[in-house]
Amino acid sequence: MENTMLIQLTNQKAIGLLHELEELQLIKVLKENIAPTNIKLSEKYRGVFTKKDAKSFNEHTQQMRKEWDNI
Repeated sequence: MENTMLIQLTNQKAIGLLHELEELQLIKVLKENIAPTNIKLSEKYRGVFTKKDAKSFNEHTQQMRKEWDNI
């Protein structure tokens, strides 16, 4: 059976679990620390802020830019 999956770890504890599964010969770790390919910032940070926080952050950023333009 040849099934290959690309997964992203969200918790460092998962690394140990994967290595244990490899020792049990249930999986084979092919590569580690693979850098993701050019992810858009909007995709990378989607869901990090609540809508309220995102709006507040955006307003703050716009205000800071206006202040820089006035210097």
